[in-house]
Amino acid sequence: MKTARLVESLPTSYIREILQAATAADCLSLAGGLPDPKYFPLDATAEALQLVADSPSVHGHLFQYASTRGYQPLIDHLQTQLSVGAGHELLMTNGSQQGIDLAVRTYLNQGDEVALEVPAYLGALQVFALAGVRVRPIPQLPNGPDLEALRKVFETGRCKMFYTVPDFHNPTGCCWSLEVRTEVARLCRKHGVLLLEDAPYRDIRFHGENLPLVSDFCSDVAIVLSSFSKTAMPGLRLGAVVAGKKLLAPMLRVKQAVDLHTNTLGQFLLAEFLVKGNYVAHIANLCRNYHAKYEALHAALELHTAEFGFHRPVQGGMFIWFVLHELDATLVAQRCLERGLAVVPGGVFFPAGEKHSINALRLNFSYLAISQLEEAAARLAAVLRELSACIAVGGRYSGVR
Repeated sequence: MKTARLVESLPTSYIREILQAATAADCLSLAGGLPDPKYFPLDATAEALQLVADSPSVHGHLFQYASTRGYQPLIDHLQTQLSVGAGHELLMTNGSQQGIDLAVRTYLNQGDEVALEVPAYLGALQVFALAGVRVRPIPQLPNGPDLEALRKVFETGRCKMFYTVPDFHNPTGCCWSLEVRTEVARLCRKHGVLLLEDAPYRDIRFHGENLPLVSDFCSDVAIVLSSFSKTAMPGLRLGAVVAGKKLLAPMLRVKQAVDLHTNTLGQFLLAEFLVKGNYVAHIANLCRNYHAKYEALHAALELHTAEFGFHRPVQGGMFIWFVLHELDATLVAQRCLERGLAVVPGGVFFPAGEKHSINALRLNFSYLAISQLEEAAARLAAVLRELSACIAVGGRYSGVR
């Protein structure tokens, strides 16, 4: 049976494929955006499940069809935690990934234009491809998107949405400056472009205070996506969409048509954890440990790989963006896998067919233990030395830039 044309054009997930390939017991993976399961709130989850088991008559409603909007006690709590303002509402989703899909289904037609920073989150690229929308790539600078390029795209009058991850961007780790946030908001309001602000890493800040959301400056044309996959447990598949009532109402209808509602038992477990599990202390502990992991990988890269590339320091999130001086990132990733190390070449974070000059690797530091991160950096350095030595003696590695 022939699949639909848009499905045929859907790019495969390189990350999923490389994670499947990296199954050897001694393979170290810096490829996935995986949280460390050591910090999953399993005790709070077990206590919540015991409540259900001990009082089935009280909690039986958790297993019945429920509201499309979500589990009300969880929504009530998140209204405060996420500082949902007057005139705005919240919709629970199956992760922030579904939030992207719902926003695109609701507000874009096939052939419409959406702008996004490049390199970009691979999952968003897949949603846009499946929807048949045209992607307008905006180069990313150290403090956020190239504002002049963004302005020119907006001024065409054809761009309907701008998707972005302003806090600890995936894959680069970039965090927008306040000046960029206010200017992007101004441009969105001026040109009537819908801002889709994805914030799954916002709470994973190593030090300092969070800057305002971009949407705080343009809430009338903004949709914010939150996720608990990075800060609680990804297996729960829970996220939230926050938007003005008029923006959210049609998304609610689309959500009902797509899957009726999000898993109610999972929402109950999350609500119990957020209310009773001391979420603030949990996040502080998570940030403290991820910061230590980041510092370990950062130091190991400085020690072993400085002659082959560089990376900008990050203040949070889960990723280091390692830019290579000469060697081709795809070749390096292939050779690393042969040497028991999984990394992701930067080219997969660009729209299919999009020409780019980026030659980088995305390295995840949240999943492995510190000793494993140090070993991973050593393995990467060994591959880089091997390929560089081959070039020096006239080798034929086709991936030399």
